[in-house]
Amino acid sequence: MSYTLHRGDALTVVKSLPDESVQAVITDPPYNSGGRTSSDRTGRTARAKYVTSNSAHDLANFPGENRDQRSYRSWLTELLTEAYRASTEHAVAMVFTDWRQEPTTSDALQMAGWTWSGTIPWIKPSSRPRKGGPKQDSEFIIWGVKGSLDNTRDLYLPGHYIASQPRKGRVHITQKPVEVMQQLVQVCPEGGTVLDPFTGSGSTGVAALREGRRFVGVELSAHYADVAEARLRAELTKDDFELAGPEA
Repeated sequence: MSYTLHRGDALTVVKSLPDESVQAVITDPPYNSGGRTSSDRTGRTARAKYVTSNSAHDLANFPGENRDQRSYRSWLTELLTEAYRASTEHAVAMVFTDWRQEPTTSDALQMAGWTWSGTIPWIKPSSRPRKGGPKQDSEFIIWGVKGSLDNTRDLYLPGHYIASQPRKGRVHITQKPVEVMQQLVQVCPEGGTVLDPFTGSGSTGVAALREGRRFVGVELSAHYADVAEARLRAELTKDDFELAGPEA
């Protein structure tokens, strides 16, 4: 399998993709969330929103986290509209979100033309308890389809996932578990192309390559584009090293 990683703005790049050139869209856009007030959502960096003050890691910030909710919906709708155009019939779109932006994300998905087909909880066991009430231990995957699902495929995926964020070797503030992504990319037919307009550290791409899919990614941050490039390249060459075996 192969990959293409574009460095630049997601909307600009997705507009340049050919019609009906990808078979799945699986992405984790900046949530533009992380606060109870407008100033919390629009005035703080990604690190300030999503990393606790006593965190052991010191990971780089990423851009695109300061839109208010109306702008976020407008921007996400335009992006998902272009992704819809670039997708084939029966393509599935899966978009990560949190509880604050879940309604807005489902709006954007439908306004872009996708048929909203469900919400998948991602439950994180290692999340912290909250004194006085339930802990916020879940994010969500809003998913939809272009036209209808391909019911000729013998594919059955779970309706929820339980997995903690990576701890060992974590390289991104909002990094998703590759073991979850490997299941999600199966909505793309084998040999097809998965599009992720917000590649981050490349977890979707790594999962796609492992599952025999091609990958097209876009990343605005130069730092994280470098991280994703290294991970994707390592994934492509892993089999070569394994075949060669240890030196005598």
